[in-house]
Amino acid sequence: MKTNLTLARVALPILVGLLLGTFAGCARKPSGDDVAADVDGTKIYRADVEKFYQNQISGSNQQIAGEQATSLRLNILHELIRNEILMHRAEKLGMLATDDEVNRKLDEIKSPYTQEQFDAHLKEKHITLDEFKRELRRSLTIDKIMNREVTSKINVTDQDIKNYYNTHRSEFDLIETQYHLAHIFVTPFPNPQVRSQSNKAQNEAEARRKIQMVMSRLDNGEDFQVLASNFSEDTETAGSGGDLGFNPESSLRNTDPTTRDAVAKLKPGQYSPVITVMNPMTKQLVGFRIVKLLAKEPPGQRELSDPRVQAAIRSQLRDRREQLLKAAFDEVLIEQAKVHNYFAEKVLQGIATP
Repeated sequence: MKTNLTLARVALPILVGLLLGTFAGCARKPSGDDVAADVDGTKIYRADVEKFYQNQISGSNQQIAGEQATSLRLNILHELIRNEILMHRAEKLGMLATDDEVNRKLDEIKSPYTQEQFDAHLKEKHITLDEFKRELRRSLTIDKIMNREVTSKINVTDQDIKNYYNTHRSEFDLIETQYHLAHIFVTPFPNPQVRSQSNKAQNEAEARRKIQMVMSRLDNGEDFQVLASNFSEDTETAGSGGDLGFNPESSLRNTDPTTRDAVAKLKPGQYSPVITVMNPMTKQLVGFRIVKLLAKEPPGQRELSDPRVQAAIRSQLRDRREQLLKAAFDEVLIEQAKVHNYFAEKVLQGIATP
């Protein structure tokens, strides 16, 4: 069982997010070292990489320079190349997201905000509405491709589940009470990995307003899982409705005291008040969360006949196979594409500049 409620769970990751690709491939005339890579004839420019690099490091207290900065730029360029390859494949297969799909997603993203608030978010990120819609189209298109090429091919049989249980039976012998938790988490910090940038709180005041808006909608009877999917800024759990999995009772001692005390008071099906999460070392604000107790399991052996055991195994096997297929799919795509990474070449030559 994994521990999901520790403070590290809600730390801001330094990763390349889905905002990557918004401006890649825009038409402009290259000059000198302007081109970072070429993907099947489509150019990715150094200016694109630099824009995402600056977005990535904004709001970070860490100083990034030298080899670390170059490595981050290489990672960003790798994501841009991958996205461009996926978009080319989608175009060949006629799977580009339609205008209707883009507009529906845009309406969903804008729903919690007034037009003025939404426009202010775009202005703050230096993104026009057309550029934002272009990113939505890219994101929706990539989802389509990955579903067709990866997700739809994953099949976990009853025999697979039985075999896993028989091999890992001890994993289901619980030595202590388990808490099945979900949460909705909002931070006051910029984070380019958050899928919907217009939903992303950028400061403490916005984070407080956003979490209170979510709480109000919960109190009005809206579904916790749906709200977590739409508004949680925990990129690892939002896609699964905020599900944190089962957490042993001992793991609660590793999380912040406010969350621990709130969970202890919940009954299955209940959710907590808004919890303010502080860094115990620095006493600085980390974010705000609402935690829901989905189930509470006493110690003891869980049998294969338990539907929850079957569901947990099925989910774990699907996740493993999905990660494996995605990695293989990426390798095949890159192998089939004609990619020239000029920036990587200059790194090897020792002449790449920030």
